[in-house]
This record gives sequence, structure tokens and C-alpha cells, in this order.
Amino acid sequence: MEGDAHEAAGAEVSYVGDPRDLEDRSAEEPLAGRQIALIDLLDRLLNGGAVLTGDVVLSIADVDLVHINLRAVIRSITPDGPAPW
Repeated sequence: MEGDAHEAAGAEVSYVGDPRDLEDRSAEEPLAGRQIALIDLLDRLLNGGAVLTGDVVLSIADVDLVHINLRAVIRSITPDGPAPW
């Protein structure tokens, strides 16, 4: 039993992943409390792109009358990159 405890204490533990995930993030401000300007949000969205999807269903008495699928891709187009069309 005692030998097992020493072996377990000396065992190597490897972590595969981003080392930043191990940092203490308790000092960070929560996302809900952050102030961000709309222009900064749009800049970040256009810089990386975003895909928006949604469904709208209009029903009466559990009978679906209208079903609309919404899909949108938001991405900036630069002269350096090729046009998507």
C-alpha cells in the first residue's frame, strides 16, 4: 500500500492543450460587466467573421403555418483577398 502511494505521488502528469487555459482567470472581469463600444464589436466581428443562423416558426394550435430559416454570413472584404463570388 505504501509503495503504491509513493508511485502515485511520483507519477508524471502531462497536459496537452493551451497553457493559457491553466492560468488563474479569477482576476479577469466577468464578460457581463465589461464595457465595449459598438464599433469595437463590429471591428472584431468583421475581422474574424461570423455566421448567424436562426429559425422562426409561426404556429396556431400546434399546426406550423410558417417556417423560416435564417442564415447570414458577416465578413469583411479586403482588396488583398479574393472576392467570395
